[in-house]
This record gives sequence, C-alpha cells and structure tokens, in this order.
Amino acid sequence: MTILVLAGTSEGKEIATSLAALGVRAVASLAGATRAAKLLDLPTRVGGFGGEEGFVAYLKEAKIKAVIDATHPFASRITDRTARVCAALGMPYLQVLRPAWVPQAGDNWTEIAREEDAAAIIPMGSTVFLGTGRQTLDRFAGLEGRRVICRLIDPPTAPFPFEGGEFLIGRPPFPVAREKALFEALGIDWIVVKNAGGSASATKLTAARDLGIPVLMIARPPMPDAPRVETVAAAVDWAQSL
Repeated sequence: MTILVLAGTSEGKEIATSLAALGVRAVASLAGATRAAKLLDLPTRVGGFGGEEGFVAYLKEAKIKAVIDATHPFASRITDRTARVCAALGMPYLQVLRPAWVPQAGDNWTEIAREEDAAAIIPMGSTVFLGTGRQTLDRFAGLEGRRVICRLIDPPTAPFPFEGGEFLIGRPPFPVAREKALFEALGIDWIVVKNAGGSASATKLTAARDLGIPVLMIARPPMPDAPRVETVAAAVDWAQSL
C-alpha cells in the first residue's frame, strides 16, 4: 500500500518524516507555492495535478491506496477535491487540521468571513500589515487609501495589485521580539491574518496583543464531511492501521 501525503504544512512535513522513519510506503506532494521548498524524507513530487481528472489519473498511476491531507486550512479547493475524489473511489482519506486560534485575554480581534470585508472595518489612512500571503491579495483591493504591507517569503513576480500597497520579504521563523520591533518600526495600526492555527505563525498575534494592535481574523472556510485529526501522532497512527 502506498500512501499519498499532501504535505503543504509543517504537520505534513513531520508526517513525512515519521512515515519514512517507520518504513511506511508513502510519497509526499507539495503544491510548489513556495520556491526552494525544503526537501522531505519521502519521495516528493512538486506541482499541481492538473485538476480533478489529473488527480484521479495520478492516484491510479502511482497505485495510491490512501491519502493524508495535511494541506493548509485555507487550501479549501484542494481539500474539497481530495475528499470528494477519495470518497468516489472508496479510498481511505484523512484530513489533518490543526486547531484554530482563539482569542486570549488582551486580544482585540474582529472576525471576518472574507478578505473583501476588511475595507468596511479598517479606517482610511491606516497602516495595515497583511499576514495572508499573495494568493488572495487582489481581494483586498478595497483597502486603497490605506498603506498596505504584505509580507512574502519569496520576492514577488508581479506588482502590487492596487494603489498604496508594498511588499515586505521575510522568511520564517518570526520570533515575537522581531515581530514587535517590525510592527513598531512600520507604525502598524491593523493586522490582518487568516485563522491558520499553529504555534509557528502565532507570534504575530502575541506581538499584536503586547502592542495593543487590533487584528482582523479571517475565519476558516467550511471543511468537508470527512475523517479528521488534529495531530501528527494521530495521523501516523491512522497510517499504520491501514
């Protein structure tokens, strides 16, 4: 049996490492959204599958018998497609979904459903830090009239999609002290993030709390009705039980 691990998160990489150490037959897949992605301990393919038909063809050609979906909580198109295809094929499927962030004492969060909702809340003239990546950047076009700073891991390949925006290049990790210094230096008034969960990227939320900066928290998209776990250990146990 060969297991496919959609390994676009830190959990996915840890699952790949664990399965390799245990000798479980598996392959990993990365979407290729980040250039020069770190190598995994499993045989790894990089890039899309060519839509649903291409994904089905890959599963058959690679003789995949089960799928562990450890993609980003906001990779809803991939997750929905994977769960749907696996159900249609009668193939075991498991989503690994880290717990969402919840506000703590001292946090000033406003939850929004869509990126487009930010413009109705953030006042004109504000300086806004977007910790949301580049893929949905155009959805914030209503924020014209504010200074909008979007942090990217890789240098951009296209100009900012609307007036008043600028890119900031930075590669994690981002310790709390570094985030606080950055936000103070930039004069950040608002921070916008997706509720990705996890500890690695939560440092900007801690920095916002310490500095009293309000946060717009984009809610997670709906998840498919499918088996789901929250931890790497649970996913590895599932793989070993097949």
